[in-house]
Amino acid sequence: MKAVLYIGHGTRSKKGAAEASLFIRSVMKKVDAPIQKLCFLELTEPDIEAGFEYCVHEGAEEIVIVPLFLLAAGHIKEDIPEALAPLIKKHPAITVRMADPFGVQDSILDAIAELAADEAQPIRSNDSLLIVGRGSSDPSILKSFDSIKRGISRRLGIRNVQVCYLAAAAPSFKDGLDSICNEARGRIIVIPYLLFSGLLLSEVVREVNKKIKAGSSVNLTDTLGKHVAIQNLVAEKANGEVNVNAAVIH
Repeated sequence: MKAVLYIGHGTRSKKGAAEASLFIRSVMKKVDAPIQKLCFLELTEPDIEAGFEYCVHEGAEEIVIVPLFLLAAGHIKEDIPEALAPLIKKHPAITVRMADPFGVQDSILDAIAELAADEAQPIRSNDSLLIVGRGSSDPSILKSFDSIKRGISRRLGIRNVQVCYLAAAAPSFKDGLDSICNEARGRIIVIPYLLFSGLLLSEVVREVNKKIKAGSSVNLTDTLGKHVAIQNLVAEKANGEVNVNAAVIH
């Protein structure tokens, strides 16, 4: 019997945790698996061990791990495999496979472009976009954001597209927001490259509101988890339609 274990990052924000649960309930309706469970890497219950044991208790013979992470930083490469390793050793008869993180995909870039267009209609060539990433010291993440930046610029026909980060990389969100507000000629559209609400998004909202009060024309889009294309992508991974690592995790 197949199980799907969705792993979110986790948050201290009750709103963020509720958004993740609502998101996964929508995804589950599109997934052909009798056992499905949401768990979290940190900060929110249930944790990975509890989620895995739930699947085992329900009779899972195969567990597909679907990380709810946009890009493959340390959590995907190290933290989740480390959390799963003792569980896999404890239950050697169960086949465990892990889907890849979302990565930079056309469907995600299309969704971002739609969120931006919904927030500021019509998009004009003199508008500016600020993409706000979570941040990482992993060079591959910074390279991915370069690709995201180019893809969004092409889709919306906007030249001034910039990237900043909430932690662990430069420029910082505050510096990036200050810079784009100082140089922008048209409207500014801020795109949080986050799946759900949480403390990081609260910081974005707070700083954007300061700029609006100061007279800047700043628009803030929804998080990516609000777009149906992201729900569909997670469902595809859970169903094994795309990007599921065929190798058993050891």
